[in-house]
Amino acid sequence: MNCPGPEGLPLYDLSARTGTTLSAMFTLETRIRVRYSETDQMGVVYYGHYAQYFEVGRTEAIRELGLTYREMEESGILMPVTSMEVHYYKPARYDDLLILKTKIRQLPRTMITFQTDIHLENGTHLTSGSVTLAFVNKESGKPCRPPDQLLGLLNPHFL
Repeated sequence: MNCPGPEGLPLYDLSARTGTTLSAMFTLETRIRVRYSETDQMGVVYYGHYAQYFEVGRTEAIRELGLTYREMEESGILMPVTSMEVHYYKPARYDDLLILKTKIRQLPRTMITFQTDIHLENGTHLTSGSVTLAFVNKESGKPCRPPDQLLGLLNPHFL
């Protein structure tokens, strides 16, 4: 069975549309403002919140392509996270406007990897990370191919 998508969080603002680069990939830029509740006693974003920021980036990337996680889930495809890697360079602080640059660098097979760089408005690079998710058949629990619809939406970015 081919794998045929999540509702976005109401705290981001899309600032750029899809585009291709010389290295053939899908890229989306999303903006999100740091909320007070996301900071720790030192006044910086608690490290665990970066997983949520990465989720906003990948959710909006899929939505920008023309598909949603909800649609994929309703068609019987789940996308569990299989790995996440994060590199912290500088801290984000309360009320900073973060620019998330999310990239899909290769067409998915049974897994898809989203790479995200987080910058401040002035270009300061704060964090880099990647999250890999598997395409899983909801009924069988087994890995499967990505939905044809998703591949069709991604293909033009990799020609």
